[in-house]
Amino acid sequence: MHPARRAGGIDEAELKTEPSSVLTLRDLDAWPTTGVALAVLGHPIKHSISPAMHNAALAEMAQRDRRFADWTYHRFEVPPDDLPTALAKLHEKQFLGLNLTVPHKVLALVHVKHVDETAAHAGAVNTLRWRPDGWDGFNTDGDGLEAGVRDDLGVSLRGADVLLLGAGGAARGAAVQCLTKGCSSLTIVNRTAANLEKLLHDLAPLAGNARLQGRLSSEGAAGLPPGLLVINATSAGLNPDDPLPIDLRPLTSPSGVYDMIYNPPQTALLREAALLGIPHANGLSMLVHQGARALAIWSETRPPVPAMQLAARNALRRS
Repeated sequence: MHPARRAGGIDEAELKTEPSSVLTLRDLDAWPTTGVALAVLGHPIKHSISPAMHNAALAEMAQRDRRFADWTYHRFEVPPDDLPTALAKLHEKQFLGLNLTVPHKVLALVHVKHVDETAAHAGAVNTLRWRPDGWDGFNTDGDGLEAGVRDDLGVSLRGADVLLLGAGGAARGAAVQCLTKGCSSLTIVNRTAANLEKLLHDLAPLAGNARLQGRLSSEGAAGLPPGLLVINATSAGLNPDDPLPIDLRPLTSPSGVYDMIYNPPQTALLREAALLGIPHANGLSMLVHQGARALAIWSETRPPVPAMQLAARNALRRS
């Protein structure tokens, strides 16, 4: 059994049931040697409901298999400049698994010893697994997105015309999933040309028969094909005064709008979709399904997705 730790001076039972605790690298100094620890790293991380979701799953898993009784999931505030130190310390403390969120998914790639094919294509990792010589890196965002779009909007990525907003780490995972699952076309919209061109270059070998193209945000959405599935992979919407990542009004009969942001549960983009009568959903289902895939990687068993869904919804309401 892989050893891991819990935060020194912090009650483990409280951490397992109360997802509001935010830890820092200083908490690792006194990390003891009992239990199996998992964590999510981000900046900022206070909004994350992953601990509530994962700890609910672990509690249910422990009822059927006692080896999960001492597993706990935490969250760490890690600024970008501290990421190399954090990954080294967490490996030294033998955390079994890590999730990475904004802004670490691309930054962490160079610090991962072994990267699976999906993460390599995406150029981003969101899930790490401990091994003696370093971290294994995975990207479960694509799996989560595909399941979320299917569950919430009833839309399949296969054969879809997709309009993807953003070119960062989250967008990379989404783009790879769309192309490998056989979308008909993928149009990527981004504010900066350099990031957009690099992503298009990286994705070109995966495009196959799909039409892959890009446009700048300033060009808007006019002239795009009808029936688009719109996926927001930008951070626009996290704050109430954020501008719309794109104007939906020029689009013809979109099949749906999926915003990866789940907190707040209704962004400006989703409000506009509602006003226009477009089917829409936030990213809570994606969070659950990508988290379930990560937990399956760490535990080598099937996690209880309904328990994760319920805990995520309750945590989001509390927040």
